[in-house]
Amino acid sequence: MWYLPRAEDTILTQSDQPRPLEARESGALIGQVRIPGDKSISHRALILGALAVGQTTISGLLEGEDVLNTAKAMRALGAKVERTGDFAWSMRGVGVAGFAEPQAPLDFGNSGTGCRLVMGAVAGCPITAVFDGDASLRSRPMRRVLDPLELMGARVRSNGDGGQLPLTLIGARDPLPIVYRTPVASAQIKSAVLLAGLAAPGTTTVIETEASRDHTELMLRHFGAEIVSAREGTHGRKIVLRGQPELHGIDIVVPADPSSAAFFIVAALIVEGSDLVLSDVMTNPLRTGLFTTLREMGAAIEQTEKRGDAGEPMARLRVRASKLRGVEVPAERAPSMIDEYLVLAVAAAFAEGTTIMRGLHELRVKESDRLEATADMLRVNGVKAEISGDDLIVEGRGHVPGGGLVATHMDHRIAMSALVMGLGADKAVRVDDTAFIATSFPDFIPMMRSLGAEFS
Repeated sequence: MWYLPRAEDTILTQSDQPRPLEARESGALIGQVRIPGDKSISHRALILGALAVGQTTISGLLEGEDVLNTAKAMRALGAKVERTGDFAWSMRGVGVAGFAEPQAPLDFGNSGTGCRLVMGAVAGCPITAVFDGDASLRSRPMRRVLDPLELMGARVRSNGDGGQLPLTLIGARDPLPIVYRTPVASAQIKSAVLLAGLAAPGTTTVIETEASRDHTELMLRHFGAEIVSAREGTHGRKIVLRGQPELHGIDIVVPADPSSAAFFIVAALIVEGSDLVLSDVMTNPLRTGLFTTLREMGAAIEQTEKRGDAGEPMARLRVRASKLRGVEVPAERAPSMIDEYLVLAVAAAFAEGTTIMRGLHELRVKESDRLEATADMLRVNGVKAEISGDDLIVEGRGHVPGGGLVATHMDHRIAMSALVMGLGADKAVRVDDTAFIATSFPDFIPMMRSLGAEFS
């Protein structure tokens, strides 16, 4: 088989063309916005639409680089994918196990979610594909997703010790159904196994000790798969999928991304006089740990106009500036807010008292070591922050001195969190590179400015 060259050993901390930016104390943030579509739902809509028979139409698709790279991968694997308007897409799928062998490597840029989920979908097809990404993605571990796929009959060839990209994935000609207990709470591991299990006969079972996001299960059911999810133990789930279904094309409205909404919510809470309304925000209980935590801290977050689409609930949120207090966030809440701890740390810095966030090991294997990067972001801006094992402890004093330069390590969420912090800090907060915000939220900066944010 063939391989791409190894990534350079040098760890990059900025993009080739860094875009520094400064955020400074703003007036009240006022207005109503519709946050772009949820990234997790957007990835899954494209992948399942490609595995379905017939036409799937998607409205509200997030058009960030991560999702667009998944769309390109679906085209390379044989699906017909077309953009029909702003955030509107149409696709015609190839059916379960119907992917064609791609003629070039599948490049996922910075997206771990897109890469790992597509690995699962490809593992159940009798094809060979090369997976690659940018320097950040090449440094991230893939082994815990690849292990169950190999149990199902796929084969992997990688030059990296932990199965790092670039790697060659040889899909199973006759995929095997398995019963797999995930080693950690990870929607990506679970989803990869379920997507591979679509092509296997019989039933594929995934058991989680701690329940992770259930977007894949809900959307599989919406496309016509037979899938059952039941409680397992105190906090876990057991998911059973019957293999070899015929998935049917559907219409999907992608709800607004709660992980992207988090930056606007925290900004409104910490900037005096702010009053924001966010429409159609996903309120899946496995994604709203941040909302629960902020309310415990005293946040004024009002939820109305509840509705749903594709199995996903959504609602209108009104957020007003609030005096926050420190709280302890239990480890079992981590799966429902793993991407939001960075901006929660910003809220904790503006709160009165100590906030303890427990069980954050998963932050160490994201786009960067987010646990260390979050603590550094706070410290350089005058906030006392300590890491104890897998816990982050933030000493809030009701205000943030600011004045620091934040190193983003090519991580979009660090960049956005630091910019939010600057809006309420005593002195401006500088960010070394905002270029990677485009991977998940290309309109973040103009949308924040439209509400009154001060960036320069």
